[in-house]
Amino acid sequence: MTDALIANLFDIAPSVRYVAVRRGSEVTMHQRAGVTNASASDSDRYEELLVNPTLITLARERGQIDCGGLRFLLVGYGNFHQLVVPTNDGHVSIAFDRDSNPLLHLAAVLGITTPTP
Repeated sequence: MTDALIANLFDIAPSVRYVAVRRGSEVTMHQRAGVTNASASDSDRYEELLVNPTLITLARERGQIDCGGLRFLLVGYGNFHQLVVPTNDGHVSIAFDRDSNPLLHLAAVLGITTPTP
């Protein structure tokens, strides 16, 4: 199931360079071959285990006060953009090339990552 999710997210656009899925304490990460200026896999693992969950918690708490909740986060790093989408049991993290606009693919990402009732 996780592998299919990751494959579907890579299929969204050629500008997708990295996809990670965190479910509970388990993290699965894949990077597109030939990516330049990639971060280290150890660094990516800590981002998925520590940084993104913390950002989600902070933004979710703020969003629940009077903003209608949290749908996604977008982080603009120096070499790429990171789109982080909270899920019921963790999050999905998608890195896009710096010269792309992840928001153009947001509907597709949410369609894949958001469970239907």
